[in-house]
Amino acid sequence: MGKYQKGLAGIFESEETILKAAEYIKNMGFKKFEALTPYPVHGMEEACGIKRSWIPYVTFIAGVTGLSFGTWLTWWTSAVNWPVNVGGKPFFSLPAFIPIMFELTILFAALSSVGALFYAAGLPTVNPPIIDPDLTSHKFAIFIPANDLGYDEGKLREVFQKLGATEVKLSEF
Repeated sequence: MGKYQKGLAGIFESEETILKAAEYIKNMGFKKFEALTPYPVHGMEEACGIKRSWIPYVTFIAGVTGLSFGTWLTWWTSAVNWPVNVGGKPFFSLPAFIPIMFELTILFAALSSVGALFYAAGLPTVNPPIIDPDLTSHKFAIFIPANDLGYDEGKLREVFQKLGATEVKLSEF
């Protein structure tokens, strides 16, 4: 459990209150806070100041790599390794090899996307900490780690209560 950080969590009951709270916490200058919701909440990325993910770039590079590999593979197998003249067609006939190139593009892009997502999310996580069991069904939370700039437990408790938190607790996440 050493990799988890201690901090303060505010539990909220509705989407509207957590969106306002996340925006307020961001404007207070906190950078390392997490918003935990049971389902995607529209506008949460902007409220928390989350930047665009780097995973689409990994997907694009892997897709181009898959396309290049598919092109090389079909050329090498048909024109170099096993050249067979079929009805006077060229050894490298692009229309015949497009399905293979397409499939390898999709395969490389999809597998790299899943791998990058697992890496970015730190998965698999064994025995993760539980702030509140209801966060997976109908409650929302904002967690601020103790090592964030400007962390003051007493002040944050007041801020969370002012923002509409139904519960404020010390936790690990």
